[in-house]
Amino acid sequence: MEVAGPGCLSSLSQSLHLGPDCLDPLSLKICVLRNFTFAVSWRTEKILYRLDVGWPKHPEYFTGTTFCVAVDSLNGLVYIGQRGDNIPKILVFTEDGYFLRAWNYTVDTPHGIFAASTLYEQSVWITDVGSDFMILWLHGENGTGPAKFNIPHSVTLDSAGRVWVADRGNKRIQVFDKDTGEWLGAWNNCFTEEGPSSVRFTPDGKYLIVAQLNLSRLSVVAAPPVGSIGECSVISTIQLADQVLPHLLEVDRKTGAVYVAEIGAKQVQKYVPLNSYVPSFGS
Repeated sequence: MEVAGPGCLSSLSQSLHLGPDCLDPLSLKICVLRNFTFAVSWRTEKILYRLDVGWPKHPEYFTGTTFCVAVDSLNGLVYIGQRGDNIPKILVFTEDGYFLRAWNYTVDTPHGIFAASTLYEQSVWITDVGSDFMILWLHGENGTGPAKFNIPHSVTLDSAGRVWVADRGNKRIQVFDKDTGEWLGAWNNCFTEEGPSSVRFTPDGKYLIVAQLNLSRLSVVAAPPVGSIGECSVISTIQLADQVLPHLLEVDRKTGAVYVAEIGAKQVQKYVPLNSYVPSFGS
C-alpha cells in the first residue's frame, strides 16, 4: 500500500478545508470523515411526512377549485369546500378516503371551513365570501406594525392560549394572548420569499405546519416553549409541484395527518406522519 507524500496531503487538506493537524497520513482518514459527516448533517432535513397516494379513493368528485378543508377527528370525517358553477360546494369524505355525500345549498363561495364536534353534536363553520355577513369581533387594523395586518389569512390556537395569525401580506406570523389580545411577538425570518397562507399545530404541539401559496411549499416549523416566541426555525419542508398552490390546510387531531387544499391543482391531498403522534393537547 502506498502512502501519499506531504505535498499531496497538503493539497488535499486545503481543498477539504482541513486543519494542519490533519496532515499526518494516519489521521487524514479520520479528519476527512469528520468533515464529510458534518457537511451531510448540515444539509439534511428531517423527513416527517409522506404523501398518501391512495387518498381520496374517488378524486373525480373534485369538480371545482378546492379552497378549504376541515377535519372532524371525533367522527372521522373530512369536509372540503370548492368553488365553481353548478357544482356541489361542500364534499364529505371519510378519513380513509371514501366519498360520503355533498351539498350545495346555503353556500355560495366557500373560502374557509372549520369542523367543531362534541359527543353531542356536529358543527361545521364555513366562511362564505359570496354571502352577506356581519362583523361580530375585530382586532387590529390594516398596516405593517405590531398588531396590524395585511391579508390575515389563517388563525390557530396553541395549548398555552396563544393565538397564531398568518399575516400573509406582511410575510409573517403574529402571536396574541387569546384572553387579553395582547401582542406577544411575530415571526418573519422564515417568510422572506412568501407570506404564510395557512398555519396549524401538530397534535403534540411540537410543530406548526405552514403553507406558502405561491411557493407551493409546506414547512414544518418548531413550536416555541411557553413564555417565549423567539424566531422561526424550519425543521422540514415539503416542496409541491409548481402551480399546485396550497391555500389552506388542516391537521387531524388524532392521527396527525395533514390535509392540504390546493387551488392550483384543484384537489385535496393527504400527508401522513412517519411517526405516531401522542394524543392531542387538551384531550
